[in-house]
Amino acid sequence: MFDSITGSIRSAVNKIRHKDDVASLKKAITELKKSLLKADVHHKTTKELVTAVEIETKNNGIGQDSFLNALKDELTKLLTTEGNQGFVFSNTPPTTILMTGLQGSGKTTTTGKLANYLKLRKKKVLVAAADLQRLAAVEQLKQIAAQIEVDVYFDDNETNPIKIARAAQEKARTEHYDVLLIDTAGRLAIDEELMTQLEDVRDSVKPDEIFYVADSLTGHDATKTATSFKEKIGIDGVILSKYDGDTKGGVALSIANQVGVPLRFIGTGEKMPDLEVFIPDRIVSRLMGAGDIEGLAEKTSAIIDEKKAKEVTKKIKKGEFNFNDFLDQLAMMSKLGSMKSIIGMIPGLSQMAGPLKDMDFENSDEIKRIKALIGSMTPKEREQPSLMNPSRKRRISKGSGLSEMQINKILKQFKNASKMAKKLSSKGGMKGLQNMMSQMGPGGMPKIPR
Repeated sequence: MFDSITGSIRSAVNKIRHKDDVASLKKAITELKKSLLKADVHHKTTKELVTAVEIETKNNGIGQDSFLNALKDELTKLLTTEGNQGFVFSNTPPTTILMTGLQGSGKTTTTGKLANYLKLRKKKVLVAAADLQRLAAVEQLKQIAAQIEVDVYFDDNETNPIKIARAAQEKARTEHYDVLLIDTAGRLAIDEELMTQLEDVRDSVKPDEIFYVADSLTGHDATKTATSFKEKIGIDGVILSKYDGDTKGGVALSIANQVGVPLRFIGTGEKMPDLEVFIPDRIVSRLMGAGDIEGLAEKTSAIIDEKKAKEVTKKIKKGEFNFNDFLDQLAMMSKLGSMKSIIGMIPGLSQMAGPLKDMDFENSDEIKRIKALIGSMTPKEREQPSLMNPSRKRRISKGSGLSEMQINKILKQFKNASKMAKKLSSKGGMKGLQNMMSQMGPGGMPKIPR
């Protein structure tokens, strides 16, 4: 997600080869400035950042370490804006959040992602369909709510969004919801009618906070529109959507600094779990190539059943990992979101994970074939993969639509994966994990030795 900027930082650092070399620092600063502007960081933000980095590096003695420390300090200052971080609950439930943004920014999808994020943290969430401007918005929110299994409030006979918002808030209060997310109307561009409607809804429900959903693909326009919303209705935070599609990525570095409100979350993929809380020091750690172990732990703790995880670890160590365990792990991994964002949190892996970054735990051809194979097995075969013999494989081939050659290949991959996992669990540490990654094939499964 931050690969482009991280690569630019690495390139700038490499320009400083000797201590107290002013010329090399100048080259590094020039390289950093060009890279940040190319990455779509706002020109004013870029100028402030590189100037501060240069001054601090000179004060502490020119060298790679002092340059990196200065850059880390200034990036953290840049991304830290007065206001809340992540999601903050009010003292009196329900915490009411007004979701605002222009049409096409991903506002309704982001509302669903935020609801899913909260649900995974054991919160009772209600989403309200108050976007009556776009014809498909209400139906879209209904479908998303059904997908993530949260409640949705809507009224197909009501044309006044204020009444929808009020009724939803009353339902949230009386039925003891922890959080109410109100999806409001957007427009293709900012206009007086839109702002008046949002002001009326805001004044009616008095939300705890107002989030603005900005489309990262619009670059500097995202900053401009967020600033307009802040001036006209007031916003408490920005959620940057579609960040996975923004190859430049610089808007995340400048939006909080330019708008003056904190960036609270970023959308890192198309799936519902692909929403990450934006904590400045964690993001800086990733930008510097050091990963985000704390963020990874927070993300996985909301998904992983600790008791079950310990049971699986024991089975792996004993070499007893079976196909039922595999399906359980697959379901768990799909809740974490895209593999790309997970790998970016692990120090040293973002640059070497290769094809595993693009692994889709639900829709890849490899996973579909494995699921077809497991679906054609008996319960006993799933528990004991060693039972596989030619006659069983022929029966599974007919049931799954896979050739016996494909079945043999998958079984061999599964056997290799179990061995690899056992080896990793005994060796432990990052080195073992990196060795495992280097042995991954194109589908995210282990390579088969020739």
